[in-house]
Amino acid sequence: MIKIWKRGLKRLGVLDIALIKFSSMALILFLITIWSGAMDLVHSIHWGWFLAAVIVIGAVPFYKVYLK
Repeated sequence: MIKIWKRGLKRLGVLDIALIKFSSMALILFLITIWSGAMDLVHSIHWGWFLAAVIVIGAVPFYKVYLK
């Protein structure tokens, strides 16, 4: 199963990965739009936590691309 997964990942191009990212963002926006509890949760969290999450999650790819 893992071999199939790795082989499939190797076939993905940059555009395919970008489309996966945008579809994930669209799904999250859809979910917080139709589920009022999720919208309330998003609005109750300070924006700084989201910024910190972006920095932490993006640190590893940034390091691999630009510093390695």
